[in-house]
Amino acid sequence: MRIGRKPGLGLLATVGWLCAAGPLAAAEVVNVYNARHYGSDQQLWDGFQRATGIQVKVVSGDHDPLLQRLVAEGERSPADLFITVDAGRLAVAVDKGVFQPIGSELVKKTIPAHLRDEHDLWTGLSVRARVLVYAKDRVKPEQLSTYEDLAEPKWKGKILTRSSTNIYNLGLLGSLIEAHGFDRALAWCTGFVANLARPPQGGDTDQIKAVAAGIGDVAISNSYYLGRLIGSDKAEDRAVAEKVGIFFPNQGDRGTHVNVSGVGLAKHAPNRSNAVKLIEYLVSPEAQRYLADVNFEYPANPAVPPGPVVAAWGSFKQDVLNAAVYARRSAEALKLADRCGWK
Repeated sequence: MRIGRKPGLGLLATVGWLCAAGPLAAAEVVNVYNARHYGSDQQLWDGFQRATGIQVKVVSGDHDPLLQRLVAEGERSPADLFITVDAGRLAVAVDKGVFQPIGSELVKKTIPAHLRDEHDLWTGLSVRARVLVYAKDRVKPEQLSTYEDLAEPKWKGKILTRSSTNIYNLGLLGSLIEAHGFDRALAWCTGFVANLARPPQGGDTDQIKAVAAGIGDVAISNSYYLGRLIGSDKAEDRAVAEKVGIFFPNQGDRGTHVNVSGVGLAKHAPNRSNAVKLIEYLVSPEAQRYLADVNFEYPANPAVPPGPVVAAWGSFKQDVLNAAVYARRSAEALKLADRCGWK
């Protein structure tokens, strides 16, 4: 996969603030349960170890099994950090009681409040926007405006989306419930479902490809899925990307809905100090550059610019509703989707 900027080993170089406490014993470790699926993350762990002398030991897997393991282990757990994708999944971990406050002033100063848990139990590491991807030959950008507009009759038979049970759509629905209340969000959802070009199926990439193929005109997708197509090694993927454009909804009001991948400090972390150092490293400019570029996401640290592919889309206004707030509405969102017929 080609990416806009290759995340090199330069991220090892400028984390001297981590070493201010002096030399660390070689035996010091930090244990990470990691639900991100990028083998290249080893560059991050190597960079941290070279900067601090602290060895990073990683257990990788899917979110649910790792969380179940963390819960089952309880006080015996060796985990210091739990990294996962989506605020909804982080909220589930909070509900399971597996986190403790991070307690880092550096993290609080670095990451905007809407990308962190209100009680300091996790912080976002990278940001993905829930955008509209449209057919360039059939839709003009000025025809698009808001998520709410997608329920209007003019979009009858033109909208594409994945299942409502997907965590990304539950987050979006949660934000709509928070913005409008359950009843108004239900009315919107009913109109939205009536405008679908086909029953929900596949993932976000499938929706983008369906737009390019003429099955529908507008798809809801996380921004990085389009980035992946643009940066793909496959000519057919790049050809799909050339047929579509990206639009950031709700720029005239609350802003585009965003979600995060993030990290929480394990409640019984045996190496708490080392774990906090690793979190601080992960929000540093060097690590943020890597975290954003490897998956075409936006850095959670606003001081770090996005990579070239993402930057080419232009800046946009984010909805600053705290991710923990809309994540807590997942159960309501699921109920709403069931009532409006969004399968």
